[in-house]
Amino acid sequence: MDETPNEETRREEAFVLPDMQENIGHIRRMLGDPSDLVARIIKIGEGGRSCALAFLSGLSDKAVIDDQIVRQLLRTDRFGDEGTEADAKRMLGGLRSETMAVSQVIEVNLWSDVINGVLRGDTAMFLEGADDALLIGTSNWKERSVDEPPTEALVRGPREGFTEKIETNVGLIRRGIRDMNLRFVSYTIGRRSRKTLILTYIQGIIHPDIVEETRRRLDTIDIDDAPESGFVEQWIEDSFLSPFPQMLHTERPDKVRAALLQGKAAILLEGTPFALILPTTFVALIQSPEDYYERWMIGSLIRVLRYIAVFIALFAPAIYIALVSFHQGMIPFKLAFSIAAAREGVPFPAVVEALLMEGTLELLREAGIRLPKPIGQTIGIVGGLVIGEAAVQAGVVSPIMVIVVAVTAISSFAIPSYSAGIAFRMLRFATMLAASILGLFGIILAFIMISSHLVRLRSFGMPYSAPFSPVFFHDWRDLVIRFPVTFLTKRPEFMQTKNTNRASARGKRP
Repeated sequence: MDETPNEETRREEAFVLPDMQENIGHIRRMLGDPSDLVARIIKIGEGGRSCALAFLSGLSDKAVIDDQIVRQLLRTDRFGDEGTEADAKRMLGGLRSETMAVSQVIEVNLWSDVINGVLRGDTAMFLEGADDALLIGTSNWKERSVDEPPTEALVRGPREGFTEKIETNVGLIRRGIRDMNLRFVSYTIGRRSRKTLILTYIQGIIHPDIVEETRRRLDTIDIDDAPESGFVEQWIEDSFLSPFPQMLHTERPDKVRAALLQGKAAILLEGTPFALILPTTFVALIQSPEDYYERWMIGSLIRVLRYIAVFIALFAPAIYIALVSFHQGMIPFKLAFSIAAAREGVPFPAVVEALLMEGTLELLREAGIRLPKPIGQTIGIVGGLVIGEAAVQAGVVSPIMVIVVAVTAISSFAIPSYSAGIAFRMLRFATMLAASILGLFGIILAFIMISSHLVRLRSFGMPYSAPFSPVFFHDWRDLVIRFPVTFLTKRPEFMQTKNTNRASARGKRP
């Protein structure tokens, strides 16, 4: 059946045409004739066919184009000026396999592939008479070096962090896990940005249901652009109503590699140094890679201090409010008199006092983050000292309240996960309000509600509160107290990994 004019136009718009000049004009029209689009026509060898190169000057490496493509095309004398279209296609294949001194060269015939390649920095080559095009890998995006992540600094451990270039991030993972079962599944997300997203896991360790569920959720992403991995996290998380993060984000390759070896998966997104680890648990939010780099006693002590810090950051102001407002009899005699003397003349109840100080602290913390780094640190320290001292001198708050708020702030900084720290800061205000209404009973009720929420929450099918609930006693070796590494021979039971052994038995050590 003959094609209608509309069908013929759509076919021409979808596929590369044999007319080289038409192809150049088409790519100019599709990109809006931008000023950074370079199109050059070259004669291949002596008496050969003409070809055209098209690339974006800001995304492509001109040195590679000049030395490895243009110079090779001008020097080649292996191809004559054959006349038929079949000869042109055969010549295009010969140029791809014998002439191009570039590692990545692919042959395409769809305009969507051509445009996507040019927009990521590749060079498109059109040969006169051939209805296919070559995409030559010449991208050269400016990137920063691999440095230590400023948000996850360690005393002992690797000094490397992810960058915004996804190829570099993949290489950092491969460099630490030289396993042929390491898998990288590529996706293209963003209807307009067309960014690369990579799902990575170790086949043979991870439970297949986790991979299947993750891929199903990634297939549902339909958005114009995902400028940061936080967009992906919010799109595929289990419960958007929960204050707790259901995926762990990190800039550290060693943290991702350790998670992959535990049977988890990771998501890398082009344009951001933050990778997502899934599934995650409440316990993982409090752990740090440094727990394993130090000896087990040191790592266990640091981990115990973090659990205490979580309790203080969540309940310390609420307990102060409950004791001062409702349960004065529970305070030791001498301490009660000291608190009463300190609060003498303070016009506000304990809850208003705490809300004022905590609100001021949150403002100082946010201002310190937004300001330039040297000024931000000064504002945070000096502002806290000046405002706290002025508030005490003015009789607005008591010195005891300043101490409680300061200890709470220090404890919140000890939490490794930034997202978890924000969740505890939010819930701290809820526990303070509960304590102001019902005293210690309100705190107990808030604790029960938080625990109930954590038990019901799941992350990609895994229980968020594991190994506390459901109970996996074997995994308690790496919970609050970290056992020596010679005892950590099994992967976490709650992950239901296909391969459970990660080390030899203790009796086989040297």
